[in-house]
Amino acid sequence: MSGSNTDTIPDRPGRFLLHYIRRRPWSFGGLFSVIVAAAGCAVAVQYGMKLLIDAMASPDRAAADVWTPLGLFLGFIAAENVLWRLGGWLGCRTVLATGVDMRLDLFRHLTGHSMRYFSEHLAGSLGNRIAATENAATTIFRTLTWSIVPPVTDFLGAVLVLLTIHWGMAAALVLFALVVAVAIVGLGLRGRTVHHAFAEQSARTNGELVDVVSNVWTVKAFSARGRERERLRQAFTVEAGAHRRSWMHLEKTRVVHDVCLWVMAGSMLLWALLLWRDGTITTGDVVIVSALTFRILHGSRDLAFALVTATQQVSAIDESLRVIARPHDVLDPVPAEPATPGGGAIAFERVSYRYPEGRRVLEDFSLTIPAGQKVGLVGPSGAGKSTIISLIQRLDDVQRGDIRIDGQPLTALAQDDLRAKIAVVPQDIALFHRPILENIRYGRPDASDEEVFEAARHAFCDGFIRQLPEGYGTLVGERGVRLSGGQRQRLGIARAFLKNAPILILDEATSALDTQSEQEIQAALADLAQGRTVVAVAHRLSTVSAFDRVLVLVDGRIAEDGHPTELRRRGGLFNSLWQLQAQGFAAE
Repeated sequence: MSGSNTDTIPDRPGRFLLHYIRRRPWSFGGLFSVIVAAAGCAVAVQYGMKLLIDAMASPDRAAADVWTPLGLFLGFIAAENVLWRLGGWLGCRTVLATGVDMRLDLFRHLTGHSMRYFSEHLAGSLGNRIAATENAATTIFRTLTWSIVPPVTDFLGAVLVLLTIHWGMAAALVLFALVVAVAIVGLGLRGRTVHHAFAEQSARTNGELVDVVSNVWTVKAFSARGRERERLRQAFTVEAGAHRRSWMHLEKTRVVHDVCLWVMAGSMLLWALLLWRDGTITTGDVVIVSALTFRILHGSRDLAFALVTATQQVSAIDESLRVIARPHDVLDPVPAEPATPGGGAIAFERVSYRYPEGRRVLEDFSLTIPAGQKVGLVGPSGAGKSTIISLIQRLDDVQRGDIRIDGQPLTALAQDDLRAKIAVVPQDIALFHRPILENIRYGRPDASDEEVFEAARHAFCDGFIRQLPEGYGTLVGERGVRLSGGQRQRLGIARAFLKNAPILILDEATSALDTQSEQEIQAALADLAQGRTVVAVAHRLSTVSAFDRVLVLVDGRIAEDGHPTELRRRGGLFNSLWQLQAQGFAAE
């Protein structure tokens, strides 16, 4: 259920990543175990080489046992390769499956936010944050598995091997590694601010780019390509500056790391040669110290790069989670009441609602709509019409009072159960870039093809659909751009027919249409409204002329309430609006 109390995701990068590791403990545990074993075999290969060289350095070549060290050496090489390939197979399955889970969970949580949340964020930046979070998490898992665990294992293995050669060298290696680790981690933590700033700016810039592309018609219509290019140039320049600061911090960290490793490698090799000259260690010991030193040298460089990369990716996840993972404003009750069957009676009981910035929209507002009644909402902009239909759908919660449908408080129902009782035909029909059949079936996913065709016939769109080259299989384009406004409106009505909900909300469903299209769609809406409770926001008052009741709203209160004929007879605000529209139509 969207927006339920349990529908949350961790809002901190560490807890977020650990959450998904815990989902697949055996998979991740097996993966890390295999990688540790593979890296351990790599160290063992070096030790096998030492044993082989020591055997070959024996004065009595005939008596020297070189075959056992050779067998160990070759065996460890074979085991290492097998384990790396097994780790790659496990990593592919585990990391990719986890990425799918992440995107689905982020999508679920994102769509559980109230509509107010979506009005405050660019759609492009939100979609980019889901993709960026999954990409960053996948990068961290890959980095941890192949660039952090192996060098750490190499280091621990090197310490164990050095303990068998000279405990002082082992102790020095541990001490030096701790100093370098503290320095690198400290620099990494200091860079979180610049990494976070880059991630935030990147998401904002991508959102602006998607916003411009989504409104390309407006850009062309107002000859604004040059203006938008300049605007994006400024945004890209700011993003590049943030990226440059993040990048340069990484380079500074790498310089510190390289200097430290040069000192360590030189010191260890010089020490080993001095011990060899004194006869304290063997030639094979010098070889393995050299091999392990260079292995740690390259491995720690990879580790340093991996740590700073992980720091960047953690900052990207943190930035995304701050936006997406915030708590939902509208929550499902736990447990939720089952929705009771009914005709769609609606009641507002002393409802007060304010916008987040504090502006009052409704104050102590009460309204009762019996089941089956057709009610029109009219009035000037900002009077509260759209707020009322939004609150009926519980797209936001009221600050005080109750709204009930068939006697049940909206807050007692799961949001999906509530909205299953409501069909909406908005002014701007939202269509997916999918076939027409799938767009209509969105109203009831389990509907048969014949039921979809029947709904289309009721909405007077079956005819034009079948004239299209691919009929019901025609792709409508993004947001339905390949169809006319009237055609999109008919598809929206067909979708509402198919849903067959007891409550119908019409949000200025014909205000943007030409007269002929409006007449055809009015006929379809009249058919759709039969036997349902209807709440309609009307820009054209002719839409509500045949309704049972009209509410004239002014500043969030009901100024007039009655049958449209009666309201015209009273000579109040509704009659004034009617006369103004009648004069406008006469002038046309």
